[in-house]
Amino acid sequence: MAQAGFKRILLKLSGEALMGREAYGIDPLETARIADEVKAAVEAGFEICLVVGGGNIFRGLAAAAKGFDRGSADYMGMLATVMNALAVQNALENVGISTRVQSAIPMPSVCEPYIRRRAERHLEKGRVVIFAAGTGNPFFTTDTGAALRAAEMNCDALLKGTSVDGVYDADPKTVPGAVRYDRLSFGKVLADNLKVMDASAVAMCRENNIPIIVFNIREAGMLAAVLRGEGTSTMVTTIVTGEEQSRGRV
Repeated sequence: MAQAGFKRILLKLSGEALMGREAYGIDPLETARIADEVKAAVEAGFEICLVVGGGNIFRGLAAAAKGFDRGSADYMGMLATVMNALAVQNALENVGISTRVQSAIPMPSVCEPYIRRRAERHLEKGRVVIFAAGTGNPFFTTDTGAALRAAEMNCDALLKGTSVDGVYDADPKTVPGAVRYDRLSFGKVLADNLKVMDASAVAMCRENNIPIIVFNIREAGMLAAVLRGEGTSTMVTTIVTGEEQSRGRV
């Protein structure tokens, strides 16, 4: 089970991934299913760290648009990511996977503070490390937090689990003829403003040569399939030839 020699992976999940069929909050069944996906990757020998967004509970940018102070709204969103991180931790430990939650905002009663060298030791010991509270600063998204932690942890790749199976030339939920890319360069993602991750996150991955792989986390077994180099996904890398920068219809 290996994708281009990847060993250490950061998995970025949106908060909405934990909702399942619910309209809000955390669905225990869906969270447990995601835990099973992560467990399969750990048992296959991968070192896994995670970042989970908070949009299923509170979205800072949306709140700011409704009159909240942006800084306060972003901190509220960071607290939502801590709640999600604890939910994922509980689900993983229920299936026998040792975990640690590290928060960029210190809250020692519920989790560890983020300390890079300690996080590396946890990964080396086979624990899943869940990074919470983004970067600890307002005006930065969890996408940027994920890219930052992937760079700090020397990850071989950043996998973004979404509700679609890759990056498309248009929104596949609203455009029936949208076509999925198999491979893309960071430059094309930024130049065409493709909605892979925030531009700052994409730029950080480019600067640190960390491939981004976008796949559908809602499809059972897809995380393991992508790590085997199978399944359906889009890979964003530093150098992609014109021929490789192709679109593959699904």
